[in-house]
Amino acid sequence: MRHLPSRTTRTSRHRVIGALTAGLLCAAGVTVPAAAQSPDPVPAAAGGRAGNGLALTPPMGFNNWNSTHCRAEFNEEMVKGIADIFVEKGLREAGYEFVNLDDCWAKPQRNADGKLEADPVRFPNGIEAVADYVHSKGLKLGIYTSAGTKTCDSVGLPGALGHEYSDAQQFADWGVDYLKYDNCNNQGVDAKERYTTMRDALAATGRPIVYSICEWGQNKPWEWAAELGNLWRTTGDINDSWSSMLSIMKQNLPLAAAAGPGHWNDPDMLEVGNGGMTDTEYRTHFSMWSVMAAPLLIGSDLRTATAETYRILSNQEVIAVDQDPLGKQGVVLSSEGGRWVVAKEMQDGSRVVALFNETGSAQRISTTAAAAGLPAADAYTVRDLWAHTTRNTAGGLSATVPPHGTVMLRVAADSRWAAYPPAVELALEGSPLVEAGRTARLTTTVTDLGRTPAVKASAALTGPTGWRIAADSATTAPALPTGGALTTRWRVTAPPGTATGTYDLTLTAQYRSPTGQRVRSSVPFQAHVVVAPPAGGGYLGDLPQLTASNGYGPVEKDTSNGESAAGDGHPLTIGGEVYAKGLGVHAASAVEYYTGGGCATVTARVGVDDEKGAKGSVAFEIWADGTKAASTGVLTNAMAAQPVSADVSGAQVVRLVVTDGGDGVDSDHADWADLRITC
Repeated sequence: MRHLPSRTTRTSRHRVIGALTAGLLCAAGVTVPAAAQSPDPVPAAAGGRAGNGLALTPPMGFNNWNSTHCRAEFNEEMVKGIADIFVEKGLREAGYEFVNLDDCWAKPQRNADGKLEADPVRFPNGIEAVADYVHSKGLKLGIYTSAGTKTCDSVGLPGALGHEYSDAQQFADWGVDYLKYDNCNNQGVDAKERYTTMRDALAATGRPIVYSICEWGQNKPWEWAAELGNLWRTTGDINDSWSSMLSIMKQNLPLAAAAGPGHWNDPDMLEVGNGGMTDTEYRTHFSMWSVMAAPLLIGSDLRTATAETYRILSNQEVIAVDQDPLGKQGVVLSSEGGRWVVAKEMQDGSRVVALFNETGSAQRISTTAAAAGLPAADAYTVRDLWAHTTRNTAGGLSATVPPHGTVMLRVAADSRWAAYPPAVELALEGSPLVEAGRTARLTTTVTDLGRTPAVKASAALTGPTGWRIAADSATTAPALPTGGALTTRWRVTAPPGTATGTYDLTLTAQYRSPTGQRVRSSVPFQAHVVVAPPAGGGYLGDLPQLTASNGYGPVEKDTSNGESAAGDGHPLTIGGEVYAKGLGVHAASAVEYYTGGGCATVTARVGVDDEKGAKGSVAFEIWADGTKAASTGVLTNAMAAQPVSADVSGAQVVRLVVTDGGDGVDSDHADWADLRITC
């Protein structure tokens, strides 16, 4: 069992409770329910799939857990309200059909007949009445239970272990269309056995019920669950953070071969709109779940969702990628340096290419139509699924992608390519680091990727009010042939006294196609206003951070990582030794500082913080610009603090990296103690 760092989400918390409970029950001699008395098992359909003919594309809908957990607001009124919103906001027409209840819908005890009953406060009219309402809206109802004696909530609501056939029939009688079957309090019974019994019980009802196996990926369900269910969780619970979403995405991406119509990898529900990520990060979340052919189950409270949340969730061009009937999950073509290229084959022969930037600064990410699997052609059409524009390309696919952003392109060998303007790539060379009151020099390029020329091309760079931006070279070109570029050098000056932080710059290109179509294209960049370290240096953690990403919660200054909230760390402690200064992080972590080329050495004492007991294994790295300057190898909690030193002479940026040590994320609380820089 992989134990995440004191997580408070339902599944990770109750995995531990379930395991402890199983041990206590066995020790106390308590009888664990045997498999339910049942009719003869229903065999899987020929071909080794779940055999129910359902979920031929990934399920789409809503689940309340991520936004409400077991709070009182989860009730009949909310569920009916979500069904209404599906209709009113066009989500039903976009493909969303399931309105799913998660844990806490039931009373804590079965009735005298051993039947489940709805919580009378939350659902005073019962589940069947809710199902009837949802069905009246042209939608379907989902429900939840666990393949154990109790569900995952701490109240301990009845699970289905030993009651599979009775519960399945009850769900069918109520009109349930989807079952999420969790893994808590499973008493150590073999996972495949437990999930097989419920598969057979659902089949015995005769009602079509989509079967979602929520086994958390503990027993590699992608290797066996296609015979049982329509989808299976490949990971632990997601939470509303960039690090959680990224970690789960990376675990799910390698499993593409297991997915297909009627049987899907499930990297958990969507967090889009819950507030813990930026809109850019939520677009990436939605893009990557779609290119992975993952279920799209909305996890935010649609009653209070923003217009941008609805725009993301309703992007029908991206939804079409997820719902493509061919049912292929996207495969990773490359991921060097956090620049990901993921390609998905589509039924019509096109390919969807996701250019995903994991890093904290804008990155140029590129591939080709051939690398994505398309046949040789004179040219291709390329559709940007977020910008909703179509261009032609000679075969190159490239974009400068903002931090944590994703560009989604649908590319086809289309004979109509000449009807569209040429695609152009807008790029900024180097990192836009600006010291207030001093002039920085930046270089931009506008490159024609199309088979046709970009005529009367021009470039403009704009920034915040009060900034001075002037070109030092040409900003126009009469025409850019295929592969041709307009390169412009710029002087950028932030006003004296500008506070450190990130500021928006925008590069805009305008041009015409050979047929006279006017095209305008823009790319945002983030300029960092920075301050050079003081002469002589000092504690590196006292300098402003350029960027920071952390595996769990925020990076903490002068304390340990603690838990997920800001400021909840403890004194930095490694091997019993306490340090007053430094950084507390959690793998995987990266923190960048501007050093301005005037510093020489970074030193620290590093190790796993004592707050995690005997757990945790990590590795530390120091990077000078793009070069690894020092690394420690794997360190564990059993080891004393280790010294690390790196030559960073001439570097503009120093990056501090902590990895998981190669064994997965497991309580990897890491300390950069006594972290100093000499300048």
